[in-house]
Amino acid sequence: MDMTLIVRSMGGWLAGSGLRIILIGLIALLLVRCFGALSTRYFQSVLEKKHKEDGEFKKRTQTLSSILNYVVHIAVITIASAMVIRELGVDIGPLLAAAGVLGLAVGFGAQSLVKDLISGFFLILEDQIRVGDVVDIAGKAGIVERMNLKMTILRDLAGNVHFIPNGRIDVVTNMTREYSRYVFDIGVAYREDVDEVMEIMRNVDASIRLDPDFQDDVLEPMEIFGLDRFADSALIIKARATTRPLKQWRYAREFNRRLKKVFDERGIEIPFQHVTLYMGQDKDGGAPPVRVMGVDHDRVSEQGDSV
Repeated sequence: MDMTLIVRSMGGWLAGSGLRIILIGLIALLLVRCFGALSTRYFQSVLEKKHKEDGEFKKRTQTLSSILNYVVHIAVITIASAMVIRELGVDIGPLLAAAGVLGLAVGFGAQSLVKDLISGFFLILEDQIRVGDVVDIAGKAGIVERMNLKMTILRDLAGNVHFIPNGRIDVVTNMTREYSRYVFDIGVAYREDVDEVMEIMRNVDASIRLDPDFQDDVLEPMEIFGLDRFADSALIIKARATTRPLKQWRYAREFNRRLKKVFDERGIEIPFQHVTLYMGQDKDGGAPPVRVMGVDHDRVSEQGDSV
């Protein structure tokens, strides 16, 4: 074969389709590089400004950036490949038709998966949930152990692990976002002095805030709202404590322990439920006999005779 003919053929191809194919490749590469640089700059300059010291949020921005870059890469490569195939003279009509039918079939079967991925993307983008948060989602509560675009994994207090698809998450209740709070309903007997009880609560809160083991957990003094309601057998005093995330339950247990000790020392009654049995009356107005199962009646009779 004449080398001159080969060179001329290659030159003609490069001057026509070859040049266009090279340009398509260069433009695709340029688009991918530019989008990668812009997305990285966007996440670092816009989103990360609010959480400069938050390592977890930084990881999330990096994850989002990589996801977007991956999606753009796939889209650009797909479009560029179709353009190259067309430049090579291949009819892409049948290929596009087959791809459309296949995509439609896959789309119907993967609706829930797509919903999970989109929901997970916005959960991460909006920073609604982080690993380590205590949340209530889809009827399950627990600490977030791991999350990705498809699902969020919780572990509850009993150690049970819940795998929740992100598409099922409609409402997110985050109990450890920026700070946490614990609401107290302290019940005391009707005869007690409410002002005295509230003063005791303030003193107990102050003692906890001065304790080196707890002072870093409490963000502000307890808010005592006052006498909230008259319950069946108690006066209910409502209060609220503000702590660092995840520390509200530790504070509440210590507050209840110290408050119980002070109530015992001061003789302040904490009401508890009483049950009164009414057996009715017979025709003569007397109470009918009562037989208590499991009781030694002979022994009870002997004790009654001795009295």
